[in-house]
Amino acid sequence: MKITERQGEILNRIVQDYIDLAQPISSEFLEEKHHFGICPATIRIDMQKLTDAGFLYQPHTSAGRVPTDKGYRFFVDTLLGAELPDFEDIFKIEKILKEERKDALKWAAHLTKFLAGQSSSFTILHLLEQDFSLKEGWEEVLKEPEFEERDFISNFARLLENFEKNIENLKINSKIKIYIGRENPFPKANHFSIISSRCHFPEAGIIAFLGPKRMAYHRNISLIKSLAEALAEAREE
Repeated sequence: MKITERQGEILNRIVQDYIDLAQPISSEFLEEKHHFGICPATIRIDMQKLTDAGFLYQPHTSAGRVPTDKGYRFFVDTLLGAELPDFEDIFKIEKILKEERKDALKWAAHLTKFLAGQSSSFTILHLLEQDFSLKEGWEEVLKEPEFEERDFISNFARLLENFEKNIENLKINSKIKIYIGRENPFPKANHFSIISSRCHFPEAGIIAFLGPKRMAYHRNISLIKSLAEALAEAREE
């Protein structure tokens, strides 16, 4: 199904609101917050069409809608196709990149901790030449409501282990690569997303954000894009 421009806008609003609120989004809420200029009944019709097409699902009969993997993918592809602004705190990235790097691992650890805090995701910085990973972010991801379920934590820990073991086989290049839910090439990873890209620190490495599918894609894509650009500029200086 090819969705209309209005349905695409409704879908993107639902995904972003669900990311922000962690609860199903209703047609009344959408109209009240975003003022589409159409009645809630018309919004409901479009939401039903999006549900029938597999972009949304309804957890309960009387509940609002929640994005599916397909819905998240539409949202993410829209972001990747747009001209995103630089990360809002780009100067903080630039400050870290200008730090003395005599102790490369200490510097990389500082950068990893900063990225975990800014992305609210589990962050892995993998140095390819040394085959060594720095990891930060348990404190950030455990704040998300999804982690109140024990199985969610154990499955996420398994995802981290599988990702780190296979990171060099995933063919991650300088473009931003995103796995959403069932797109993940690992078992029991249906509830998680990965945003990754190859960067130079100055040696070749991979940076990755891992977390629930309901992650801050806009912020994290902007963050990883701005980091890659800042690293490239630092190498040229």
